[in-house]
Amino acid sequence: MPTKQELLDTLKKEIEANRKLPLSSTANLVFGEGSPNAEVLFIGEAPGFHEDKHQRPFVGLAGRLLDKLLLELNWPRESVYITNIVKRRPPENRDPLPEEIEAYAPYLKEQIEILQPAIIATLGRFSMNYFLPDTKISRDRGRLFHVNKHFIYPLYHPAAALRSTTVLEELRKDFHRLPQALERAKNGVVVKEDPPKQKEDQGKQNSLF
Repeated sequence: MPTKQELLDTLKKEIEANRKLPLSSTANLVFGEGSPNAEVLFIGEAPGFHEDKHQRPFVGLAGRLLDKLLLELNWPRESVYITNIVKRRPPENRDPLPEEIEAYAPYLKEQIEILQPAIIATLGRFSMNYFLPDTKISRDRGRLFHVNKHFIYPLYHPAAALRSTTVLEELRKDFHRLPQALERAKNGVVVKEDPPKQKEDQGKQNSLF
């Protein structure tokens, strides 16, 4: 029976071998890193300049802020897992395109299946809307959602927090509630609250707090 790390290594090789994936000819693969047994999985949108250069997620200024917030929780970076939806840097750090997100989605899904995190903390609206298409980050960040079998906890992207002291304060506040959200997710504690407007997934998406 292969270990989680062995399965992740195999998945990484599959992505590297698929040269039909968007951005494969212009950017390096940034697969993700951290503990394969992590309870918390952080998912951003796509790598940036520094991530592309070092082939590691969140190692630029936004990454330093993420590291600082993790230290405030006494969570070593290596105790969590960090990745992005799109595994290669879009040109000039532009937003990922819908077709890029769609192309990398099966690999992200498999990555999540291997990791089996207790909670997924999304960083930014692209990552949040991948799981919660009807949510709005200014309204729904810091709330715990149950989507199918996953617990999703939306957070502002650290890069946005670097541009606004208000966003930074809100990100820090929501980040400090992560341990509470993690315990709720692990225990399946449901606090009834009206979920955001839904379309066809009525009943599948619930906010826990």
